[in-house]
Amino acid sequence: MADNEGFRNDWATKDFYQVLGVAKDASAADIKKAYRKLARANHPDSNPGDDAKHETFKSVAEAYDVIGDEAKRAKYDEFRSLQARGGFGPGMGGGGGGFGGGGFNLDDLLRDRAGAGGGLGDMFGDLFGGAQRGRTQQQARPRRGADVESTATIGFTDALDGVTVSLRLTSDTACPTCQGTGGKPGTRPHICPECEGAGFVVSGTGGAFSINETCPACGGRQLVYDEACPTCHGSGRGTSARTIQARIPAGVKDGARIRLKGKGAPGENGGPTGDLFVKVKVTPHRVFGRKDDNLTIDVPVSFDEAALGAEVKIPTLGGAPVTLKLPPGTPNGRTFRVRGKGATKRDGSKGDLLATVQVQVPANLDPTAREALEAYRAATAGKPLRAGLFE
Repeated sequence: MADNEGFRNDWATKDFYQVLGVAKDASAADIKKAYRKLARANHPDSNPGDDAKHETFKSVAEAYDVIGDEAKRAKYDEFRSLQARGGFGPGMGGGGGGFGGGGFNLDDLLRDRAGAGGGLGDMFGDLFGGAQRGRTQQQARPRRGADVESTATIGFTDALDGVTVSLRLTSDTACPTCQGTGGKPGTRPHICPECEGAGFVVSGTGGAFSINETCPACGGRQLVYDEACPTCHGSGRGTSARTIQARIPAGVKDGARIRLKGKGAPGENGGPTGDLFVKVKVTPHRVFGRKDDNLTIDVPVSFDEAALGAEVKIPTLGGAPVTLKLPPGTPNGRTFRVRGKGATKRDGSKGDLLATVQVQVPANLDPTAREALEAYRAATAGKPLRAGLFE
């Protein structure tokens, strides 16, 4: 009956409804709302070094674990009801004593309710996780998987049109032998004595501030084992290699960082998978360049085409050529805009093609061309171009 005695002393006086500040007939939604509010206000991560709030957080979590569960709440309410009627008074757990000394045995009553072989511990044991054993059976908190980074090098055209690439990823993951617990399979877990099951320790900086650090003893897993896993030596971590198909969207720019949700390292203890971040490198094109959502191209033209005007045919990327109409006297460096021939935008529309004129100066002249240029020089000798520099 020692377990029953400890059970009564440890739990009989705790009013979990009062801990959460709700009425005994509160709805499940109200209980959940009250728990979330108190847990947020007293969470250790938000109140480093505040022992009082740490204890309040533990009490709130303990209360919600019971009355936040429909089945446990029903048993807890019955337990409290029996206590209120004097059912757990002195002598009520053993073979002697009882109501008015009538020899009433509470264990017999609870055994009848719970079934053969039952009793106080059997009927309410699952309510509190076995009272004295509850802390050693604590489950580690779910942990989100790590984010993974990779680099994809794609061609200029693929960046405009979008492409699916294969990525070989090596990431940190749970040890396949111990499934991330850090313990040798078959060994028993215990609450970490270093952090007392919190998963972190508070470290002082020598001033008015303190910081939370992952517990060095359990690695944040909250539990430690009698024997370390022979594969990971207690770290709980391993590596995994896999190949995935990643879709690079149309219009992506060089240096862009794309997030693929849920494609990172797997979580622990039911935690969510991390994300994959892909940095995109775009190889340059021989002819075309890019400026935001527009493509660029340098168009070489001769002196006479720029001076007299001309129609110049230029290529487009992945489409039919287009014709630029150069007006007479087109200066070197002038840019013409060809609508809808650029890169794909996020909304699916197209940017423009920016064609910049580059007047070419011939390195060698045949006699006829030289004679024509000398005649042009003579004709324009009275109009010096650089006169304005000396005014």
